[in-house]
Amino acid sequence: MNIISVFKKFETNEQCIAHLERVRWKHGVKCAYCDSFHVTACPKEQRHHCNKCNKTFSVTVGTIFHHTHLPLKTWFLALALMLNAKKGLSARQLARDLEINKNTAWRITMKIREAMEYDGELLTGIVEVDEVFIGGKPRKRNEHKKNAAYRKPKSPILGAVSRESGQVITQVLSKEASIDADLLNGFIKRNVNIDKTSVLLTDEYSGYSSVSKFLSHLTVNHSERFEGEDGVNTNTIEGFWAIVKRGIVGQYHKVSEYYLPRYLNEFSFRYNHRKIEMEAVFDKVIMKGLSSQV
Repeated sequence: MNIISVFKKFETNEQCIAHLERVRWKHGVKCAYCDSFHVTACPKEQRHHCNKCNKTFSVTVGTIFHHTHLPLKTWFLALALMLNAKKGLSARQLARDLEINKNTAWRITMKIREAMEYDGELLTGIVEVDEVFIGGKPRKRNEHKKNAAYRKPKSPILGAVSRESGQVITQVLSKEASIDADLLNGFIKRNVNIDKTSVLLTDEYSGYSSVSKFLSHLTVNHSERFEGEDGVNTNTIEGFWAIVKRGIVGQYHKVSEYYLPRYLNEFSFRYNHRKIEMEAVFDKVIMKGLSSQV
């Protein structure tokens, strides 16, 4: 769904609310506070009254849209723009496109990224795992100084992608983290289905040396070639890292360690749903946003 489709489908705020109610309450209106189905509609106020807890509520209560002062159409337009921007969309660009304050645009994008958090299943089949480092460039005025104290450390990120499902999972580590066998094994066990049907593909980094104790493991020596025998490579996960790097450098320029996981939520979500019809993806983000607590 693109911005033209949003303009045509959601001309009024009432239409936006009606769509949220259809997505959130497929089996009937339920109280946002006590989950009771004994509610009475208040059409004029676009709210509902719970006959059990005696509270009134709207469809946006307890969601990323709660307490917003913006028209819901603005949120829908922002979501459409973000979903169609393969390499990301900066808050300033969104502010210009929607004619809103840049701080408001930043808050909208962060709330949407919060709803894009991965909630899928374990990766199966042939799974590629690789690590990448984001940021850390020295300040321009300190480039001539070789002292490490003048250089900002990079943020390490672990990633895994299944060739079978096309799903990718990422995890941001602290800058002081040591990427050793224990850390890598823990990441793999949390995100990969450990059975006889799964095969792990990595480079020859020593941290993966003990993976073969619990999972089939093949490696490729990148110092010699990009692809080993029988198609052993990590090209899929490295292709995803290329999208992330180009997005961060080209769109956002700089991302703090604290908010980096949310930006990765965005890149991962778009990647994981790249083959799905955009209207279905649009509704999925809305559904996840409706189930997110503020």
